[in-house]
Amino acid sequence: MTALVCGQRLTRFWLCRGAGQGARRPYRAVRCTELKQPLAVAEVASRPVLPHEVRVDVHFCGVNFADILVCNGQYQEKPHLPFTPGMEFSGTVLETGTDVSTVKEGDRVIGVRHFHAMAEECITDQKTVWQIPENVSLQEAATLPATYGTAILALEHGARTQPGETVLVTAAAGATGLAVIDVATNVLQAKVIAAAGSDEKCKLAMQRGAQFSVNYSRGSLKEAVKQLVGSDGVNVVIDMVGGDICLEALRSLAWEGRIVVLGFSGGNIASVPANLLLLKNISAVGLYWSRYQLQNFSLFSKILRSALQYCHQGCIQPYVGKVFKLEEIRLVNDAFLHIMQRKSTGKVLLSLK
Repeated sequence: MTALVCGQRLTRFWLCRGAGQGARRPYRAVRCTELKQPLAVAEVASRPVLPHEVRVDVHFCGVNFADILVCNGQYQEKPHLPFTPGMEFSGTVLETGTDVSTVKEGDRVIGVRHFHAMAEECITDQKTVWQIPENVSLQEAATLPATYGTAILALEHGARTQPGETVLVTAAAGATGLAVIDVATNVLQAKVIAAAGSDEKCKLAMQRGAQFSVNYSRGSLKEAVKQLVGSDGVNVVIDMVGGDICLEALRSLAWEGRIVVLGFSGGNIASVPANLLLLKNISAVGLYWSRYQLQNFSLFSKILRSALQYCHQGCIQPYVGKVFKLEEIRLVNDAFLHIMQRKSTGKVLLSLK
């Protein structure tokens, strides 16, 4: 995806932000009009809220690898063109429907959508917004839904990680990788081996709380882990890379170890030999974070409340790697390129202000 887009910068429309103001002006939104092509910024007509809905003035939106997959037609869900990407946001409630009881105008919230979060305004069901504690900033809160939601689900629900256990996390300097390190170390009191593809990324992972690091571009991940923990292996693997790295991580597991597969950022999906699972009584679990919103909403909501609580209590320290602005569409496309070219560390955000 190229970062170059033809066209003029759009004039900003300042919206009438009060509730119940009747006709509303258009707002700006990132638009995918053609798959595998540069994104655009367009003015979108604002619509009335339904009784159960909330209108949010979006301040920050997370930029995730999944957003890139959606815009390339490679994600599990394929929205009709044109569409606005973006699955998570933070902002301030502008207006509530007549049946809304969970939040009120002026509340600061985080929210999740399947799509449409990369816009100045987002309308969503009241169930899919959560109030932000006073001591948590909107920027900090925007890092929580996808990355920390995934990390907490993977560690607590998928792997059932216990205090003192050793967790091996791949792609450790990415947004979710750093969230896994944060939660495993500071909430669950586990030990973490951070595996990443460069010395710089390994250094960052160590600075963010990992006890050990392995640069898997330099040699065998399995052998490096063995040198750190011995032949017994690690208790938990959280893998986001796939391919050979996933298989080496799998072979690094201890007796009754657990591996949680979160994605395939390396581009290849590993074929797991079942005998590896059998010989050590290993459990292999896949985790698709947003699916819980449909299949087990109570758990989905509980995990997001936990993320907010951990942040409020100072147990976790989200790391924002880079913030891009909506002021120029070039910068929006640069945000996607930043992730695709593996330059990103930590959370990448889009600022709508």
